[in-house]
Amino acid sequence: MIDLQSGSPWETVTLTSLGRDKGIFEQILREARSLALQKSAGKTLLFTAWGTEWKQFGTGRNKRPLHSVLLPPGLGERLHNDVVEFTRSQQWYLDRGIPYRRGYLLYGPPGCGKSSFIFALAGALNYNIALLNLNDKGLTDDRLNVLLSVVPPRTIILLEDVDAAFSKEREQKNQYSVTFSGLLNALGQ
Repeated sequence: MIDLQSGSPWETVTLTSLGRDKGIFEQILREARSLALQKSAGKTLLFTAWGTEWKQFGTGRNKRPLHSVLLPPGLGERLHNDVVEFTRSQQWYLDRGIPYRRGYLLYGPPGCGKSSFIFALAGALNYNIALLNLNDKGLTDDRLNVLLSVVPPRTIILLEDVDAAFSKEREQKNQYSVTFSGLLNALGQ
């Protein structure tokens, strides 16, 4: 793991050898990488915001099949195909100076499968998920901007409780830190 702001490692391991063969170090690193990948194989890793960085949360969840989420016929497949097509079109966006981002607004009552679908979609795409609740105390427009700019590669950002973040009740109590304008700006960059 590294500090995403400075790029420096959280911890350093120093290996010393009495011989001149550096191959043993390469072998140790290959084995360590292989073991680390085995631990997360078949899993969707979860990340949570920690200050202005993302930290892995738990050991990950087993991948959920896309067909296991009950949706209107063809909807899950259409969204999956759209994401796949989007991932193939990065150069088109870069050539035109357009931010390479795609957003989906899923809506419905609690428990209807919105988050379950995101977990299944991430599993089908071999992506991870970064969970961010817009109601978190201390989440400001600036912090949101930073978090969206340092997301781990191949990660879907799941913004939770968008509706509650800008509710009239919360506004009357002056309990919001992320503004609606700040959210739109962060998503558009």
